[in-house]
This record gives sequence, C-alpha cells and structure tokens, in this order.
Amino acid sequence: MVRQSLPESEPFVTVTISDIEAARRVIAGAVLRTPMLPAPRLSALTGAEVFVKYENLQVTNSFKDRGALNKLSSLTEAERGRGVVAMSAGNHAQSVAYHAARLGIPATIVMPVTTPHVKVAATRSHGAEVVLYGETVADAQARCEAIQAERGMTLVHPYDDEKVIAGQGTIALEMFEDVPDLDMMVIPIGGGGLISGNAIAAKARNPKIEVIGAEALLYPAVWNALEHGNRPVGGPTLAEGIAVKNVGKLTLPIIRELVSDVILVDEAHLERAVNAYLTLQKTMAEGAGAAGLAALFAEPVRFKGKRVGLILCGGNIDPRILASIMVRELERETRIVAFRLIIPDQPGVLGIIATRLGQLGANILEVEHRRLLLDVPAKGASLDVTIETRDAAHAREVMAALDADGYKPKRLGSGPMPD
Repeated sequence: MVRQSLPESEPFVTVTISDIEAARRVIAGAVLRTPMLPAPRLSALTGAEVFVKYENLQVTNSFKDRGALNKLSSLTEAERGRGVVAMSAGNHAQSVAYHAARLGIPATIVMPVTTPHVKVAATRSHGAEVVLYGETVADAQARCEAIQAERGMTLVHPYDDEKVIAGQGTIALEMFEDVPDLDMMVIPIGGGGLISGNAIAAKARNPKIEVIGAEALLYPAVWNALEHGNRPVGGPTLAEGIAVKNVGKLTLPIIRELVSDVILVDEAHLERAVNAYLTLQKTMAEGAGAAGLAALFAEPVRFKGKRVGLILCGGNIDPRILASIMVRELERETRIVAFRLIIPDQPGVLGIIATRLGQLGANILEVEHRRLLLDVPAKGASLDVTIETRDAAHAREVMAALDADGYKPKRLGSGPMPD
C-alpha cells in the first residue's frame, strides 16, 4: 500500500505511549493479563512463526474490556450518575455493560437487530438496558446519539475515543513483554480502536515493527479511506464485530501514519481461521477475532518466515454458526462428500450400495432417495448420499470404486474432486 499524505482535516490524535501506560495502571487487577503463546500448528499451516495473544479469555471474552474500563474509570461522579450509552454489535456492548455494573453506572446499549442472540443475551445478563435498532452499527449509532441527547448520558464510543484507544493499546505492551522480537503484528480492523492503540504502543516499543490490518472484504471502510477507493461496503459477514461502515475520525489518522497495509479477507478465509483456532488451538474465535489469522491464510507468502503476533481479539460466536463452519470446513477438506448416483429402482439396491460404502471404509451421514426427477429413467431412481471420509485421497478412492461399479457418481455442491 502506498501511504497517502495526511490531510489537514485529519489532525493526528494525541494518544501517546504514556497514555497507554497510564491506562494499564487503571485497568490492572480488573482486566486479565492474557497469555501470549507460540502456536506451532498455526506456524506449520501458514509458514510464519506465529504467536497468539488470547484476548478471548477476558471475562466478556473480548479485548473490549480494556478500553471500556479505561473510559468508564475516567468519568466524574456526575457523569456516572447520569449513566452511559454505547452502540455495539456485541463485544463492546458486553464490556461496557459488565464494567458499568461493577462500577455502579447505569448503562444503555444500542445493538443492531442482526446481532447474534448470544451477544444480546450476554449484554442483558450484565444488567444493561438493551435497545435493538437498525441493521448495522451505523444505524445503531444514530439511535445511540439520540438517546445520549435525550437523557444526558455519556457516550462510550466503541473506537473513536482517546481513552478507549489507550485502553486497547495495553495489549501490545503485554505482547512485547512476552515476545519482544516480533517482526509483524496483524490486527483486525473495524472502526480502528484496536489497531490504533496497539500500533502506537508497538511502534513505541519497536519502531521497526510492521503493523498490518485485517479488514473484512465486505466492509472495506478503512481500506477505501486509505486508498481513496470505492469498494462496496455491506452484506452478511461472519466478522460482524468488525462490520463497520463509518471510519473513526480519531483512528484513521493513526492508521494512516502507523499501519503499513490493510489486507482484505473474504468469508472463506475467515471461516478457515475460526475453524483452525478451534481444531488446532482448541480455543474459540469469532469471525472478527480470527481476522488476523485469516490474513495470513490470504497472503501466506508475505508472512513466510516472519515472527508474527496475532491478537485473537474475541471469542463470542454463536454455537450454531460455529457448528456450521466446522462442517463446511470438513467439506472443503473433502472429509465430508456429497454425491449423486443414478440407480435401478429395484429392491435391495440401497442395501448393496450401503454395504459397498462400508467395505470402502466410508461412513454414511445422509441418504435421499428420489424417483420423480425428469432426468432419471422411469425405471431408475436418484440417490443422493453424503459420506464421511478420512481425507481427499480416500474420497477419490470411494468415488472411483462407485464409478467402476457402474453408478457414475457426480459430486454435489463443491465442484470436482481435488487432485
């Protein structure tokens, strides 16, 4: 990325390393100092030497605890009495609600109606008033600002606030204490609070480190702002936590100055990253939390051989979505295969095929038998079978055997069998 010059309308925000160090003292004891650990299996998968900072272990399972608490702790007694309001797709909401309850501050949270139920329920469980409004965080922001004006509350912005930015930057302080010789940090970008605070802290600790952002392909708001691009912004994404249309006025100048590039990650790479965290690291990552790893999957050559720090910034994912991702990844890996056979409509044929699949070591997951399709002979039937295999080679073996038996299997849904 060729960095554009800083427009006069974008003054560099005055968050310093001293502010971040002060924030660390404020949140100490109330926010977990999360572990940063080497991830050899992710390293083998990506070609980089990967270290993961597990912010999904916070009380609310997200890094947002840091910025929210730093902001709430800065309020005057009068401001605390009037309460706070925030808009969020989930993680900021939970963090504000949780720490506001701890500090005895009334909290109202505006969330898009599309927010996963698990995040809405968690926010309510901390005692906050939840208002569901609009399809996106941008829609929720308009309602949030109206409530702020009506009730005289203090806005706790999810990213465009100096106290919030400083709080998020405490992550990098801990990362450099654990692994001081990182070559790169790859950090998810939504509104920019996480990457801004951590870029400031990282550059203060090591001016030579390269900070790279990972942004959802469907929500390239920061990428557009940096590149003067006009990519469309919107659509259903697994990374709803970074599905932001409005770029932060405070965060954009920091990103422009300190972040060397922004990688756009598509939904397939996000799914793969969520699955890799679960199956390889045995830890939960939501789509936004896995965006940094998704960037390594998207552009592995760029990171090959580098010591890379990732922030697993959130683990609040709907269990049903997670289950779907796991199955979809098994299909991508050809460990689950669906295919169609055209068979004679005769007694015993289903039993013969089931026995044959058993002999081949395939586990039958689902069978659908149809007689009325027009592309099937009048004395034939269509049989859709979904099986579990050991790997792609085993799947090819099964398909070849069925073809040799005269059933002419046609793979469904995922294109041709990989070589």
